[in-house]
Amino acid sequence: MAAVAQKLTPIPNLERISERVIRILGCNSRPMTLQGTNTYLVGTGSKRILIDTGDPGVPDYIKNLKKALKDFQTSIQEIVITHHHVDHVGGVQDVCCNLLQSSDLNVSKFCRPEGNKEYDIGFPYNFVDDNTVFKTDGATLRAIFTPGHSDDHMVLFLEEENAVFSGDTILGETTAMFNDLHTYMASLNRILQLNPSVIYPSHGPVIPNPTEKVTNYINHRLARERQIEEQLGEDPNTWLTSRELVERIYVGLADGLKNAANTNVCQHLQKLVKDGKVESMEKDGTQLWKKKCQSNM
Repeated sequence: MAAVAQKLTPIPNLERISERVIRILGCNSRPMTLQGTNTYLVGTGSKRILIDTGDPGVPDYIKNLKKALKDFQTSIQEIVITHHHVDHVGGVQDVCCNLLQSSDLNVSKFCRPEGNKEYDIGFPYNFVDDNTVFKTDGATLRAIFTPGHSDDHMVLFLEEENAVFSGDTILGETTAMFNDLHTYMASLNRILQLNPSVIYPSHGPVIPNPTEKVTNYINHRLARERQIEEQLGEDPNTWLTSRELVERIYVGLADGLKNAANTNVCQHLQKLVKDGKVESMEKDGTQLWKKKCQSNM
């Protein structure tokens, strides 16, 4: 999902974007999904891998996916889900009911941590491990665990194109949401180390300059982190709320955007705690934060 909406680049409902990649738009545009969820048919043969399935109950998506299968004389070998959010996994049952002659189909993803609920697709998932390889005619996909946006997120590395299907970790436009900044930053660096030639995101247009894009994502987060550290460092003995930090950092921000900014700042603060740079405490039901005193060694 996206962090903010902006004037967006139009994306066709159906487009072949490389020799072995067909993009089918999820037809589920809204502020948090940008133009909609990009789903992808990958391969060159009579059976191909479908990456993600969009939202449930979207007839236009099923119509476009049917057209893609007919136009390219192919069918679905299996489905791979980048993560558990509904705009990626919600369409599984619709795809199975409308496009498959057999219910014997693998729907693969990473398992969520114990205690966290999976989206119910009506039958068991095929849970996979880091570096699991999916093969089909003309394509080899390697699953790479990249948590941070969600606790079960994967990107898929397409060996034949040196390409990455980035899920929601990197978007074609705007910046991404995350539920754990510490692991999200590690995942960004893992993608950077792959040195892909192109990124196929789950939202927004194809990214032809992956190194620049991922580096900008990292630098943006680090710049915000420095701002928070600077504010806490002005008086290292003063405890501040996240809301007070928002007022100091996001000067002039519209009131309607302050909740989102506060969520952002809280994620940064939690990362800084994990990094050993900030400490927190709760007082009268309010979370407070201050710069951690560094002892001289």
